[in-house]
Amino acid sequence: MEKVLDFGAPLTGDFSFPEALACKGAFIAWGAVGLKPPHAGHPHAHTTLYTSVSTMKRILTLALASALALPALAHAEKGSPLWLRHQQISPDGSQIAFCYKGDIYTVPTAGGQALRLTSNAAYDGTPIWSPDSRSLAFSSDREGSKDVYIVKADGSGLRRLTYSSEKEVPVAFLDGSTLLFQSYVMPDVKDGMYPWDWFVQTYSLDLSKTIARPKLYGAYPMLMPSLRGGEILYTDVKGYEDIWRKHAVSPVTRDIWLRSKDGKHTKLTTFGGEDRNAVWDSKGGFYYLSEREGSFNVYHRDAATAAAADKKITSFTKDPVRFLSIASNGTLCYGFDGEIYTQTPGGQPTKVNVSIVRDQEESAINPETIRDGVSSFAVAPSNKEIAFIVHGDVFVTHTEYGTTKRLTSTPEEERDVDFSHDGKKIVYAAERNGGWNIYMAELNRSDDPLFVYSRDIKETQLTKNKEASFQPLFSPDGTKVAYLRDRTGIYVHDLKSDRDYKVLDKKFNYSYSDGDISYRWSPDGKWILADYIGHGGWQHPDCAMVKADGSGEIVNLTESGYSEGSGKFVMKGKAVLFSSDRAGYRSHGSWGAERDYYLMFLDRQAYEDFKLSKEDKELRKELADLTTKDKKTDEKKDTKKPAKKSTKKSAKTDAKDDKDTKESKGFTPDFTDLDHRTVRLTRASGSLSDAVITDDGKKLYYIAKYENSYDLWERDLEEQSTKLLSAGVGGGHLMLGQDGKTVYVGTSSGLNKLDGGHLKPISFAAEFEHRPAAEREYIFDHAWQQVKEKFYDVNLHGVDWDYYRKTYRKFLPHIDNDEDFAEMLSELLGELNASHTGARVHSKRWAKQTGYLGAFYDQKHTGNGLKIEEILAGGPLTHFGDKIKAGMIIEKIDGEVIDADRPVELYLNGKVGKRVSITFHDPKTGKRFEEFIRPIGQPTQKDLFHRRWVQQRKDMVEKLSGGRIAYVIVPSMNTYSYRNAYKELLGKYRNYDAVIVDTRYNGGGWLHEDLVFLLSGKLYSRFTPRGQYIGDDPIMQWTKPSCVLVSEGNYSNGHGFPWVYKTLGLGKVIGTPVAGTMTAVWWETQINPYLVFGIPEVTCADVNGVAMENQTLQPDIEVYNTPADYLSGRDVQLERAVQEMMKTIKKK
Repeated sequence: MEKVLDFGAPLTGDFSFPEALACKGAFIAWGAVGLKPPHAGHPHAHTTLYTSVSTMKRILTLALASALALPALAHAEKGSPLWLRHQQISPDGSQIAFCYKGDIYTVPTAGGQALRLTSNAAYDGTPIWSPDSRSLAFSSDREGSKDVYIVKADGSGLRRLTYSSEKEVPVAFLDGSTLLFQSYVMPDVKDGMYPWDWFVQTYSLDLSKTIARPKLYGAYPMLMPSLRGGEILYTDVKGYEDIWRKHAVSPVTRDIWLRSKDGKHTKLTTFGGEDRNAVWDSKGGFYYLSEREGSFNVYHRDAATAAAADKKITSFTKDPVRFLSIASNGTLCYGFDGEIYTQTPGGQPTKVNVSIVRDQEESAINPETIRDGVSSFAVAPSNKEIAFIVHGDVFVTHTEYGTTKRLTSTPEEERDVDFSHDGKKIVYAAERNGGWNIYMAELNRSDDPLFVYSRDIKETQLTKNKEASFQPLFSPDGTKVAYLRDRTGIYVHDLKSDRDYKVLDKKFNYSYSDGDISYRWSPDGKWILADYIGHGGWQHPDCAMVKADGSGEIVNLTESGYSEGSGKFVMKGKAVLFSSDRAGYRSHGSWGAERDYYLMFLDRQAYEDFKLSKEDKELRKELADLTTKDKKTDEKKDTKKPAKKSTKKSAKTDAKDDKDTKESKGFTPDFTDLDHRTVRLTRASGSLSDAVITDDGKKLYYIAKYENSYDLWERDLEEQSTKLLSAGVGGGHLMLGQDGKTVYVGTSSGLNKLDGGHLKPISFAAEFEHRPAAEREYIFDHAWQQVKEKFYDVNLHGVDWDYYRKTYRKFLPHIDNDEDFAEMLSELLGELNASHTGARVHSKRWAKQTGYLGAFYDQKHTGNGLKIEEILAGGPLTHFGDKIKAGMIIEKIDGEVIDADRPVELYLNGKVGKRVSITFHDPKTGKRFEEFIRPIGQPTQKDLFHRRWVQQRKDMVEKLSGGRIAYVIVPSMNTYSYRNAYKELLGKYRNYDAVIVDTRYNGGGWLHEDLVFLLSGKLYSRFTPRGQYIGDDPIMQWTKPSCVLVSEGNYSNGHGFPWVYKTLGLGKVIGTPVAGTMTAVWWETQINPYLVFGIPEVTCADVNGVAMENQTLQPDIEVYNTPADYLSGRDVQLERAVQEMMKTIKKK
């Protein structure tokens, strides 16, 4: 398996803070009538319901009766409800709004029974009170993406306010009829901030209108704003970090700022850690949350100035205070330990006792039928059944008839299945009771022919190890089971003696992500072929053969500086098939290179046979046939002679001779001269998934991605031809049947059998019992254990991990959705004070994507239509040359007039990539014309924003330096960024005198080694044939001065590269300090495929052993861009870089 490192910040995280997140709801409307809605997002959830009129009447009557009887069906939550989030006290101080189990509630400030305002199946959250305390704005994904809604405080009058497919979250009321919300839609045309999702704009909505078009209120990101008399307190955002991370002291932590009435921005807090969520008091001072003394607590300042003294208001320990709000009478409201607290000026915290009455809306067990999503499979020796894993359970299906039987039914995860040689046993790994171990299921009745028809199956736990033990494989004779112990050590369990012994010590491998270590038994059971890094070869893994008897003998087969792996014995053990990047297209990044399949022969004769041409093979076959014919003729002659009398002695001798003959034919690996018996099989390198070779060595079947999809290919090794068998099969695994030629394919899309060159689906219907609550418990425990076993620091940064397990586990009974669960996991993981962690949830709902035309619009235009202020280069409007210009009005979309009060999104939703009629009006000439345009999606438009931002900086540098200094940007530490920098530096900029390398807001990857090589060239010769200068040597490096621009938003390898650049003294680092985040993460997808969480596993340390995690990088020249700079389009950091480079080149 190819190892993929991720030193980057995830791009799927929410852009905003606690108040800008949301919660998921439950199915009250369905539950009230005893019906269950289809599982959202499930591909087979669509159901067509046919019923008679009389039946429908009965259902409606039942629904009405059930609705009337709802209070009797509902029940109070046992004990106090916990995980009450996003608390907001009403301005009049009478009520508190909060989110619980994905719905919006209100409760009297004095406590009591809560009123449920929303009961949609979607995720409703982030409530914001109107100034008169009569309405609440909130966010909900009921239409697929986060939109803004408003509802009255009694639950009536619900209406939708925003319609974009981008995330929109309410943040404040400007006044009684104007709501502010935040989203990243389109920056101001003058805005100089880096175009990035976290740098949201603030928009206003006129609530006096039934439907209104949002207007840009503020281009600069002002998170969690608190408004008072034209002044705004807000929390800044400098760059990416998980919003639930705690205890960090770094350049990227947040601060409180003030925007005055005249638009001036002033920084109020300077603590190196986290300050956030400020709210005005009634006298011009403010309260806010800070970690300045450990955990988040409430602090107060008498004045909104940087010099005012701080007073600590609360003194909670260990757990954070969240979601601060204030009423007009000065009563504070906040969350602590999953509950709601209030506090009057000068008083002590008072817990608000909340009672919630609601039905149990999440079923303990949800029966589902799954027909795809295979994660592991094994083919029985009979070729009649396949064992496989879907959603963490083991199933067996018949290869012809689709009969499917479930072998396990647990909320925990099972994985890695394998059949015994006789097909009567199946081994798999399971994480039960807090740890991974090996289990075996076997047919318990001799008259059961197959697992799919079995009546009694016995499960046995084979190992009881404390260390994680998984990836079991039966030995060829079925008497032993090999497995990985502590993730990298290879052990063998003897089924007869019930004892384990070690085959390969764990020190010879490193597991980055579970399942990334490959190994296989040899057909004779004497060897195990395994991935192998030896000593210090993590980035240069090999394939090695290890004696399976536990003697410790290791033979490194490849001994390569490239990346080799995924080895398997083929051709009855006489050769090894493996993948390697030794000839692949170089990636210039942590993603390695494209790979090929190679065949290494362990038998010299097999190699010689393989090399024969087709003609020679046919000749050899004809000669062999003649020999066989002559032998048969001789045997016929011998039958005419009288037979000799047999004796016991001669019989024994014959038996011994037969045995000697068999042993003489036994295969002994030849480890000499292996490099010269290694053949590259594929002729085009690519991203490989799996491969098999038929036993006769004639056909290679493999899954590879060359363009956009993983496809199944066949390579005829005799004809030396390759053909595509099936496109888009997806990444997965291939297995060879017992006959040595039948190929089985298992991918996320399902199971297939290769039949006559075509894939034949192997249908199955896995009856799965989904236990969502129990599954969340398992994932919680799994995440806690994974961190304990894989976190890069064995001491977990000194965190009391057992304490936090108990602290957060108590919330599980009060969570019934993925969003709340991911938020709780993030809070738990945030206690580690580490980068690259937290949980993420992928939406199960999809909104119609909003289309965009690639233009800035004049915000001052008040009439119908959209007045073009600037056309984005490369956007849809540039396809007509200069026909469409700034100043023109877009009047109609598909013949419909664009009303001044109607959101533009309503005209363009669902039209990305579609042919759309656009009517333009040129006010200068009075002419109107129509063009057909295909709108782009927001990801494409964001790319155009980025291209525009880069071009602006290129132009700045060109102008300021008089064409002497080059500007290149490295937006990510990936292959595209490197190749673009290489192309420009050694291409159009080769004759410039210096270069500015801009890495600001680089989210990471793995590129520091490549970039350092590129920028560290030293001129040592020139090419001058016949006196003509034609170039320099080195030819692949920049040999002139350089500097590197950095920001607080640099992350991961965006921190690592500038650190290496500065450490090696290549030039000056200019900009802001950078948070120490040079750590590699594994974002692990859970048994619930919509959930992932991060485990920072590998940190980089300097030569003195000091980890770079949490070690701030100080630039050589510290300079900041202010909000005023950004809003005016000025880039002071870039200007300073030009000044420094001009000084440098003048000295030369």
